Amino acid sequence: MAVKTKSSAAAGRKVGRAMHEMKHGELRSGGSGKKVTSRKQAIAIGLSEARKAGARVPAKKRSS
Repeated sequence: MAVKTKSSAAAGRKVGRAMHEMKHGELRSGGSGKKVTSRKQAIAIGLSEARKAGARVPAKKRSS
């Protein structure tokens, strides 16, 4: 059985903060600056911020 990598607590806080901002209409995308409305996009932004901060986060999923 393969061992799954787990995100750190710091990464969870970043994702939680991004979700909170999205729910209150404050989260903006980096490129266009448009308001984020997708739950998946909010999670992706939170994980990206956690990676930049050096938190332990699983690698990005690759599309096949």
